[in-house]
Amino acid sequence: MLRVIGRWLLTAVPVVLIVSMLTFVLVSLVPGDPASSILGLTATPEQVESLRRQLGLDQPLPVQYGNWLVGVLHGDLGRSLVSQGSVAAEVGARLEVTLSLLIVGIVVVSVVGISLGVLSAVKGGWLGRMVDVLSLVGLAVPSFWLGLVVVAIFAVWLRWFPATGYASFTVSPSAWMASLFLPVLTLAITGTAGLAKQTRSSVLDELGKDYVRMLRARGVSGRRVLLLHILRNAGAPIVTVVGLVFVGLVGGAVLLEMVFVLPGIGSLTVSATQSHDIPVILGVTLILSLVVVTVNLLIEIIYALLNPKVRT
Repeated sequence: MLRVIGRWLLTAVPVVLIVSMLTFVLVSLVPGDPASSILGLTATPEQVESLRRQLGLDQPLPVQYGNWLVGVLHGDLGRSLVSQGSVAAEVGARLEVTLSLLIVGIVVVSVVGISLGVLSAVKGGWLGRMVDVLSLVGLAVPSFWLGLVVVAIFAVWLRWFPATGYASFTVSPSAWMASLFLPVLTLAITGTAGLAKQTRSSVLDELGKDYVRMLRARGVSGRRVLLLHILRNAGAPIVTVVGLVFVGLVGGAVLLEMVFVLPGIGSLTVSATQSHDIPVILGVTLILSLVVVTVNLLIEIIYALLNPKVRT
C-alpha cells in the first residue's frame, strides 16, 4: 500500500505543477488586462501602466509565475488583483458549495449506477435495454441544457424545489438538501448512465466464468456469489469508471453552478476569468487539481484492495 501511495506522490506533484503552469500561460495569452478591467474605460494609459507596476504585471511571465509558486510553497495563494482579498479566503468561502455538490453527486451516481448495472446484468430484459438507452442519452445531452429542463419541470412547473441558491448544511440540513437536489439530479442523469453500462458489462463477463458455475453447483446462494465474488472481481473497471465520472462531474459542476446560481468555485472562476484575475484562477486550478489527484489516490487504494497484483 505504501508503494501505491509513493507512486501517487511521484505523479501527483508534476501533474499539479504542469496544470498550474499551463493555466498561467493560457490565461496570460487571453486578450485583456486586469489593470484596465479594474480602472474602467475612462482610465488613461498612464493610470493603467501605473497600476500594472503596482500589481507586478509589468514583470516577465516566468517571474510572475515563479513569485506565485514561491508563495504557494509557503502556503500563500496570493491576493486577488480585483478585490485585493486573500485568494485562499475567497476560495475557502466557496469550497463548501462545490464540494457538497461533488460529494453528494458522486455518491448518488455510484449507488444508482452500480445498482442499476447489477440489476440489469442479473435480470436482463427491459432493464438491460433501459441501461443502453440511458447511456446514449447521458452521453448525448449537454449538462447545462439538462439543468434548464430540470429547473423548468421541478422548480417552475411542479414547484417542488428551489431553482437557484444554496443553503449551508450547518444552517438547515433540509434546506441544504433541497438546494442541492436539482443540480445533483442533473449530474446524476449524465453520470449514472455510463457507470451503469460499465457495471452491467463487467458483471455479465463474470457471470459467464467457470468459478461462478462451480460456486452455484456447490450450493452457494446467488446473493452470496454476487456480493462476495462477482462484484469483487468486477470491481476494478467499475472503480476506474467511478474515478473518470468524478473528473467529469468537476467540469459539469462549474457549468451547473452558473445554471443554478450556486456561490461555488465555478462561479468564482467565471468572474475571475472575465476580469482576468490570474491569482484567483490559479488558486482555483490548484485546489481543483488537488481534489482530483486525491480522488485518484483513493481509486488507486481501492483498486489495490480489490486486486492484490497491484500491491506487488
